[in-house]
Amino acid sequence: MSSTERRSKEPAVREETPHARAGHAARETLEDYTLRFAPRGYRRWTPMVVATTAMGGIAYLADFSIGAGIGLTHGTGNALAAILVAAVVIFVTGFPLAYYGARYNIDLDLITRGSGFGYYGSVLTSVIFASFTFVFFALEGSIMAQGLKLGLGLPLWLGYLVSTFMVIPLVVYGMKALSRLQVWTTPVWLLLMVGPLVYLVATDPGTVDRWLSYAGTDGQGGVNTASVLLGSGVCLSLIAQIGEQIDYLRFMPPRTDANRRAWWTAVVVAGPGWVVLGALKQATGVFLAVYVIASVGPAAATEPVQQFKAAFDAMMPSWLVVPLAVVLVVISQIKINVTNAYSGSLAWTNSFTRLTGRYPGRMVFVLLNLAFALALMEADMFSFLNRVLSFYSNCAIAWVVTVATDIIVNKYLLKLSPHAPEFRRGMLYAVNPVGTVAFVAASGLSIALYFHALGDTLQPYSPVAAALIAFVLTPLMAVLTKGRYYLRRTTDGIDEPLLDADGNPSATLYECHVCRQEFERPDVAACRTHDAVVCSLCLSTDRIGDHVLPAGG
Repeated sequence: MSSTERRSKEPAVREETPHARAGHAARETLEDYTLRFAPRGYRRWTPMVVATTAMGGIAYLADFSIGAGIGLTHGTGNALAAILVAAVVIFVTGFPLAYYGARYNIDLDLITRGSGFGYYGSVLTSVIFASFTFVFFALEGSIMAQGLKLGLGLPLWLGYLVSTFMVIPLVVYGMKALSRLQVWTTPVWLLLMVGPLVYLVATDPGTVDRWLSYAGTDGQGGVNTASVLLGSGVCLSLIAQIGEQIDYLRFMPPRTDANRRAWWTAVVVAGPGWVVLGALKQATGVFLAVYVIASVGPAAATEPVQQFKAAFDAMMPSWLVVPLAVVLVVISQIKINVTNAYSGSLAWTNSFTRLTGRYPGRMVFVLLNLAFALALMEADMFSFLNRVLSFYSNCAIAWVVTVATDIIVNKYLLKLSPHAPEFRRGMLYAVNPVGTVAFVAASGLSIALYFHALGDTLQPYSPVAAALIAFVLTPLMAVLTKGRYYLRRTTDGIDEPLLDADGNPSATLYECHVCRQEFERPDVAACRTHDAVVCSLCLSTDRIGDHVLPAGG
């Protein structure tokens, strides 16, 4: 099959055809590339712009609440140890995922499909990730509502509504709008975040001693394994944040000799490196909670708006304190919740389209995700935050560790999993037992531990169980199945390689004969019934399988 490499251009105008819905879906996803590979023609940002945009998404204040909750319960020593343990696990598992997303320009769902789960098997993890986005949207929205109540006197229920609906105009436009928002708001956010902390430590060094010696409300004192594991379980609920980082990193430019250093720096810093800043924010949350607990009480000490109000109060005139605290909360909430709404809508769209063959439009799922988040906020999720996150972390750990293990062990060491990621329908089996079994077993057994099914003694070890079971079962299942359930076909019917001479996804353009749009080489496959190619989205929306290649090729 011949093809020529051309510059990307606007989709051609065409007459209405029986495949109109496929064309509509293709056009609508050109801004954010829902469900598909992000083409080189769209990825015009530098590595540093992509990294700055991705790091803007972790401006959330939930870390302060999470750290404060752990510290007030278990003490500073246990909290810091828990934060460190979780950070190491998140960094190690996040690195291979970030690399694959940036190198092959696909999101975490597409990575998961070819890394042990199969085309339909990864729907399980898409739902897990979608739930992550609305749980944390609800958490950040609750924090913003607390700030609006303090600064403007809005009742919490109204603050929840405001924090939900204000992100809709921003999240509609995809990567272009989000990159501008994150780049321009980051300097202000950093100044408001770091300034008061530096001032407190510089003017009152005793705050550091009080922070380090705080024993917690459980009365234990000292560092003990159970407290560390319980705390790390809460922190590890953030392990799925790597999915939101990859939603930006998939827009990285091709890696070349000229940009190699900047490319790797961006991937590491904005990929697994997000957890370094996250861990610092959690530790700071403990510090600020200990600082304010005497004046506001333990319940309010976990609220970031109260923490920063007290910090601002120590360094500036009283008339500036509340406005600045509210500004910090609002900026942080907007920066993260546009990401939560954006990433959640991608995850829901992925799942729905694969299961039904219908693409109703990403905005439908933006609104669905926001509705779930608003319901959690109105149910006062903030008051039982740590219990929600501890439960959720078991599923998130099982998923991320399974995919990371498949990449590191099954692809690179055992070589039983195909090295290059595959995500197209027809090329993958519907369900791959390797990742599916490992994930279900790891999450199921760890949740049983969390709910004391195996006794109180083992309950704190549920996150450890999730990680270990996933890590052991993933290569074991690959060996038992001999890797036969990764690829349904070994060729996609197109002679040209998927990757160019530098190992980057090929930029050669092909026209999909269904939707009449042009797509780059990794996003198309030969058609079963026509001497032509079809794009991955049209394959997803092919309800009768007319274009899907048969097994065994």
